[in-house]
Amino acid sequence: MGYDETGQGAPAEASSGVPATVLENVFDDPSHGEPGRDRMAVHVVWEILLLIGLVAAGWLLWRENPDALRGGGLKSLLVDVAGLGMLVLAAGLTLRAAAVNLAIGPIAVAAALHFAEQGDQGVREALLPALLVAALGGLALGLAVVVLHVPGWAASLAGAAAVIVYIERRTAPVVVQGGYDPRSTAIYLFLGFAGVAVLGGLLGAIKPVRRLVGRFRPVGDPARRRGAAAATVTALALVASTVLALLGGVLIAANGPGPVVPSTGLGWTVLAVGTVMLAGTSAYGRRGGIFGTLFAVSLVEVFLAYAQARGWTISRWAVGGATLGAGLLVTRLVEAFGRPRQATGTAAPVGPPGDGTISAGWALTPPPEPADAWPSVLPVRTDTTVDAWEAPRWESDPRRWDTDDR
Repeated sequence: MGYDETGQGAPAEASSGVPATVLENVFDDPSHGEPGRDRMAVHVVWEILLLIGLVAAGWLLWRENPDALRGGGLKSLLVDVAGLGMLVLAAGLTLRAAAVNLAIGPIAVAAALHFAEQGDQGVREALLPALLVAALGGLALGLAVVVLHVPGWAASLAGAAAVIVYIERRTAPVVVQGGYDPRSTAIYLFLGFAGVAVLGGLLGAIKPVRRLVGRFRPVGDPARRRGAAAATVTALALVASTVLALLGGVLIAANGPGPVVPSTGLGWTVLAVGTVMLAGTSAYGRRGGIFGTLFAVSLVEVFLAYAQARGWTISRWAVGGATLGAGLLVTRLVEAFGRPRQATGTAAPVGPPGDGTISAGWALTPPPEPADAWPSVLPVRTDTTVDAWEAPRWESDPRRWDTDDR
């Protein structure tokens, strides 16, 4: 609570007539996006619908194959959720930073092939070199995006081509070596993914964090640089996305029923980007929900398990394309109903007349001058009984031509 200048304890809002929401947003820089707090109601409604869909899909799976939701089947399903969840987290992080990484799918396939070949040396020995290479590759990608200030999708597509060249050196499927079984720690892997997803959503709902992470999002000319803070956050997001994609590829390979088949991995990219957009993350960046990623990933994996139980043959491209199409509709809803309220109104002054006012345009504007305050061009006449030409000026005696008739 603020106090007025007299120190009488009156709230600052009451003394100035300015709403607290306006005072809170008055220091927002419009060059970094619409001033004000994003509305979260659209995310809450959509996440409730996702939860309902997940419950319905789980019920259908239970009716078709109860073993898929208990014992070893449940553990395998949880690992699948964690594996796809890593890819979706990677896509969601870069999507919120407005520099989506399209190389996450090829990175996941390359990591799966590497782990399949080197897994017999131990998990740590196989992962450490791959993590280092992924971090350096993500750093190179991040520097290319922020130094050249080019779209993330274009730079990451070039990086994906380089990773695909590495994948195409293998022409035959690779059997996973070693005895690592992620199903033994399935619950911990799932809880780790769920915790990171929900915690990231909660942090992303905080206004300063949300604006900082999405600062790379263009608000005017997209070719103009967005500043050092935006460049740093975007580069870190790209580095983190490559590491998450690598971990997701390892889980997919270790939990797979057979050998790892070399492929471009772009199908995984489409599925991951489509799932994160289905979760409520805007394709333009910055905006997203809290529980949407957890619900969307679980929904997609439960549906795939249900399709397998029914004996359906569904391509990953088909599922990815469907989720991506639905995600585009969700993006339109999020952008239409999630933007700050100030962005939809007109700039109207707030406060009593006669003092500085704060408008919705975030400027302190002085009050206009009253119309009658301007000085007259001619002085106002006060004596109307004496003609100005007949009033005496310097002489006390009558003038000669005024005394006699002429």
